[in-house]
Amino acid sequence: MAQDRALEMLKTALTMEEEGEKFYRKAMEASKNELGRKIFETLMKDEKVHYGRILKIYNKLKDDHAWTSDWKSMDVGHKDVEVLFKEMAAEHGKTLQADPGELEALEVGIDFEYKTLKFYQDYLPEAVDPLEKEFVEKMVAEERGHYTALKDMKQFMADPAAWYQEMERGGLDGA
Repeated sequence: MAQDRALEMLKTALTMEEEGEKFYRKAMEASKNELGRKIFETLMKDEKVHYGRILKIYNKLKDDHAWTSDWKSMDVGHKDVEVLFKEMAAEHGKTLQADPGELEALEVGIDFEYKTLKFYQDYLPEAVDPLEKEFVEKMVAEERGHYTALKDMKQFMADPAAWYQEMERGGLDGA
């Protein structure tokens, strides 16, 4: 039954978002630089919003056997995390130093976001209700943004000069 499948998906999603929020909180607290703290804090807050959305949908589906659009009012409330990262990276220049713990946290976060993104992408073809489909598409977009931002951040923190060169690559081809 579509409702049972959706409820199971939402239960799994609640667990994933809760684990993500805990991980990003620890990463934020352990980060030794402002860029890392800010990005991890933003991701932690996003995971809390995701959890709230999912819980609202789960309870409505369980109690009323219907999808709700109430989750649409629960937005992350900031610029796309990819844009936020690029703005902050520009502020911090080419001299930022990351410690190995931060790079490891980024690697774990990248893996976590990839699995979460894949979870929602794999579920999308099973979405039956239009609100269900819209919700899953929104989660795919936001998780993709997290994944991309973390990959960029890891590259930036490992080698800021190379990251800048990659971002400015369009000007290097002589065109």
